[in-house]
Amino acid sequence: MQSYTVRFHIDAPPEKVWQVLHPPVPPNSPRPRVLKWPTGSMEILNEGNDAGEGLVRTCVFPVPRYLLSGGIGRSWETVTEARINQLSRYVAIGKPLWSRAEGYHELAEQPDGTTVLTFHETYHAYNPVLRILLERPVHAKISRDNLDTYEHALRYAGQVRRLT
Repeated sequence: MQSYTVRFHIDAPPEKVWQVLHPPVPPNSPRPRVLKWPTGSMEILNEGNDAGEGLVRTCVFPVPRYLLSGGIGRSWETVTEARINQLSRYVAIGKPLWSRAEGYHELAEQPDGTTVLTFHETYHAYNPVLRILLERPVHAKISRDNLDTYEHALRYAGQVRRLT
């Protein structure tokens, strides 16, 4: 099993950071709703409650080409726990390397009104042979892309600094 944790300091209050990561659903938006970005997309099948708990989505994202999937990965995900301005936790099943991922992002308000966001994910390939051979490099690729996506999105809330 692979595990990855990264923390960001954002010059914005948790409410603003949350709104960037969980924008309100536009009125009269189509169902299912599709969000696209240069490297992938997300189709939201069920929006969940006001915090996003119960949200169901499918994602398309880049994976290493040696997985023989044309460089495309897919996941089916659900948000299992969410508290507005605080926490969003998910579980995902992904392919082409059949796997289970679990993760969360948690927002912590700092004394100066800024926010520290912690993103954590675990990743487990089901096939024991593929786990030994491919789990680490595939998760490393996905984690690098997640890091880039978070940094890009969080800049809409304020200045972002990665913490070690």
